[in-house]
Amino acid sequence: MKAKYLFTLLAISMSASFPDFAANGDSPGLMSPASTPSQKASDTATRAAREAQVAAQKAADDARAAAEQSRANAGRISQAIAETIRRAAQKAAEAATRFEEKAAVSADKALDASKEAARIAEEESRKAAAATKQALDRSEDAAKSAMAASREEAQRASQAAHEALQEAEQATRHAALAAKAAAARAAEAAKGSKNAPTQPAGE
Repeated sequence: MKAKYLFTLLAISMSASFPDFAANGDSPGLMSPASTPSQKASDTATRAAREAQVAAQKAADDARAAAEQSRANAGRISQAIAETIRRAAQKAAEAATRFEEKAAVSADKALDASKEAARIAEEESRKAAAATKQALDRSEDAAKSAMAASREEAQRASQAAHEALQEAEQATRHAALAAKAAAARAAEAAKGSKNAPTQPAGE
C-alpha cells in the first residue's frame, strides 16, 4: 500500500514538472527543435531567388509581347497602332523594374554559395530594365510622331522603337535565364546548408 502511494505521488510530481508531456504524451527530450538562424537565412534566400525568377519571367513575357506587337505592325503607321505598342512597352518596362527590385533583394539575401549567381542575375536585371526603359522612350516618340510628324519622320521613329523593342526582348530573355540559374543555385545552397552538420554548443 505504501509503495502504491509513493508511486502515485511520483506520477503527480512528474506531471506537474512536465505539463506538456502530461497533456500531449510527448517526451520533453523529443520536442521538435526551433528553426536555427542559418535555416531561416537559407529559407529567406531561397524565397527571394524564387520571387526574382518569377518576376524575371514576367518581364521577359511582357517584353516579348511588346516586340511581337511591333513585328506584327512593321511598316504600318497609325496613331492607334503606335499607342498599342507604347502601352505594351510600358507594361514591359514596369515588369522589368519590378524584376530589378526583386533581383536586388535576392542578391542581398543570397547565401555565400549562391552569391555570385545572384549578383549576375542582378546585373542582368539592370540591363533588362535599361533596355525596356529605352524601348518605352522610343515607343513614346513613335506614338507622338504618328500624330504630328510627317510620314517619313513617323517611319523613322517607328523603326527606332521596333529595334529598341527587339533589344529589350533579348535583354529580358537573358536576364530571365540568369534569374533561373540563380534560383537553382540558391536551392542547392539551401540544401547544402540544411545538410551541413551542426557543431555542439561551446565548440
